[in-house]
Amino acid sequence: MKLYYAPESRAVRVAWLLEELGLAYDVHKFSLGEKSMREPKYLTLHPLGRVPTLEDGENRLFESGAIVQYLLEKYGNGRFVPPSDSSNFASYLQWFHYAEGMIMPPMNTLVVETILLPPERRTEVNVKRASKLLNQMLYAVNENLTDKDYLVGSEMTAAEFMTGHAVIMSQRLGIDMEDKPNLVDYINRLESREAFKTASNK
Repeated sequence: MKLYYAPESRAVRVAWLLEELGLAYDVHKFSLGEKSMREPKYLTLHPLGRVPTLEDGENRLFESGAIVQYLLEKYGNGRFVPPSDSSNFASYLQWFHYAEGMIMPPMNTLVVETILLPPERRTEVNVKRASKLLNQMLYAVNENLTDKDYLVGSEMTAAEFMTGHAVIMSQRLGIDMEDKPNLVDYINRLESREAFKTASNK
């Protein structure tokens, strides 16, 4: 199995899951934005020149959520996914998909406007709007974590690899968490896991 990876990217989600499952994998490491990600050789693997991409035998996937679901279905043996007939299953699906549906769109705008674009091309209006939206999305996660250790209750699920990772990246992007105390505790809980530490430092 081979993971195409860059630090501080969605590829960390996949590496984190692989570490939690104890699966062996090789890493091809990029730096975000490096030119080799847009060369024809890599574009045959990921048509947008981004990470992650996972190769598993003849199977190749390049969408982080799909990769997480694939790995859990093929190698998870029931770990990190509530049974479909359990009371937590609907909530699990909601919080699994919350990252890409709600958190990442404004975060992507912030990354572009504050990191990727040169200062003369940045738009302050876009930054303010995206920051406001991202805070609203994070407030909902904070409220959901009242009296809970994890998004779906007392047990960690794959929603942590998706939305939990997005919450961590929001903090690293500079979003103020002072008014979101549940998120601060949640981030500390996730970042203390050895699998997360290993995945973040490939």
